[in-house]
Amino acid sequence: MTEQEQINYSRIAEAISYIKANFKEQPSLNEIAETVHLSPFHFQRLFTDWAGVSPKKFMQYISVEYAKQLLKEKKATLFDTAHETGLSGTGRLHDLFINIEGMTPGEYKNNGENLAINYSFAESPFGNLIVGSTTKGICHMSFAVNEQQALIDLKARFSNATYNQVVDKIQQDALFIFQYDWSKLNQIKLHLNGTPFQLKVWETLLKIPMGDLTTYGTIAKEIDKPKASRAVGTAIGSNPVAFLIPCHRVIQSSGEIGGYMWGNTRKSAIIGWEAAKVNS
Repeated sequence: MTEQEQINYSRIAEAISYIKANFKEQPSLNEIAETVHLSPFHFQRLFTDWAGVSPKKFMQYISVEYAKQLLKEKKATLFDTAHETGLSGTGRLHDLFINIEGMTPGEYKNNGENLAINYSFAESPFGNLIVGSTTKGICHMSFAVNEQQALIDLKARFSNATYNQVVDKIQQDALFIFQYDWSKLNQIKLHLNGTPFQLKVWETLLKIPMGDLTTYGTIAKEIDKPKASRAVGTAIGSNPVAFLIPCHRVIQSSGEIGGYMWGNTRKSAIIGWEAAKVNS
């Protein structure tokens, strides 16, 4: 990401924070533009280029009322909804099938000894990413504000693995998801390490359709652990693959956005961006 792109992202992130805090007052374009020290015309153009919709439309999508409406109108289970709108081969997700394949104990013995990981940095609509992959699939994806620290964090997860800064096809296939070109999206594979409970939670997250939202309690019910909302939250917070495993689609039962490993502003931005894509 270039210096100018970083500046633009910071401005959009600041604007989103302002919208999130003040959406009930429905601030005008002028008021929002003033918070990021841009003219209304320049801000409107920059925001629309970045988000794909106007600031006003975006404000509607990320409001708490939008989140509550999605939850209220949901009549089917997550699995039924996913079948109808994505994983069945129809709708916007018809070419996307994500397969979780847990790493063997041998691969993780001594913190990834004998495990070869390719990694690269890539741009996304929500900031720079670090992506790690093995021959079996994506093992790590995280938003990288600082590339050096992001690599340190990756290596801390697999301290004895060997690392190569290489862009491979597995990474490229995964990053197609940001282009919204579903017709050319090959199968995305995830190569993950987790407890059976974590893997079950992460697999359930994959079945939340793009543009939809659910709650921690609903996820707990879907995995037949209705009293395990807190444990579900912990498993979601341990998600090692940003965006592909859509933990950003889980909010609080009150309709509040809730926490996010990579920042609440980014979570609000992703929710709004997905809603805009689905409704465009």
